[in-house]
Amino acid sequence: MGLLSLITGRPGASGFGSASTAEQVTDGVDASNLTVVITGGPSGIGLETSRVFALRGAHVIIAARNTEAALEAKKSIMEANPTARVDVLKLDLSSLQSVRAFADQFNSMNLPLNILINNAGVMFCPFQLSEDGVEMQFATNHLGHFLLTNLLLDNMKATAESTGIEGRIVNLSSIAHEHTYPKGIQFDKLNDKKTFDRRSAYGQSKLANILHAKELSRRLKEEGANITVNSLHPGVIMTNLMRHSYAVMKAIQVATCLIWKNVPQGAATTCYVGLSHQLKGVTGRLF
Repeated sequence: MGLLSLITGRPGASGFGSASTAEQVTDGVDASNLTVVITGGPSGIGLETSRVFALRGAHVIIAARNTEAALEAKKSIMEANPTARVDVLKLDLSSLQSVRAFADQFNSMNLPLNILINNAGVMFCPFQLSEDGVEMQFATNHLGHFLLTNLLLDNMKATAESTGIEGRIVNLSSIAHEHTYPKGIQFDKLNDKKTFDRRSAYGQSKLANILHAKELSRRLKEEGANITVNSLHPGVIMTNLMRHSYAVMKAIQVATCLIWKNVPQGAATTCYVGLSHQLKGVTGRLF
């Protein structure tokens, strides 16, 4: 998509453009036979994604660190849509123990799993190690989602096989994947405070999201599993994700106001990749 299309919202080959909303890109979609797990669903584009999936009939599992906020999100969704099916489960992606506990709890519910939206994340936060001793952005944005995906994958494979419905895994990445450390992911210096740069560290975690999607896509395709895996950049949106650099990002927003999206527009790419019939069989792509 060129800069002109981004500014004007002119539709691309899909029929949608940067001005399209999550509701618009899912208009006419019946998701009543689908179960979806959405990480980071209590706010921002995660909340809008949860709302629109529920609006289209899907059974939505909001996986969130702050369950109080997630329950408020569920309440707001159901006030507007009383027939919505929404559940809340505890998940702290920065803790591998919490990820395992979530997967155990979800799998014990004997629910199918058609779609996994790896949406949650942290951005530009100061240097900090997770409880597992890993730099916080890499731990939360990549490692937590990597483990979560692996722990839910057997359920997704079984669901796709028993129902004949294509499963979909969607990793939310960022254009920031192009702005990481000069040599890419610093596997040997992930936790090195001396070389840490919070923007480059964010970029490497987002690069990892894309590489994860591409490699998992290749492996699933090779084994013949009926599951697609894609990643995406949702656009530039002012959400709580910006809280560690709000003043800087607000100044940038003023200077580049024409390319910023609102939250319904920001959630559109996630909902499109997760639900659009146009993308049946499309895998390993960055949207």
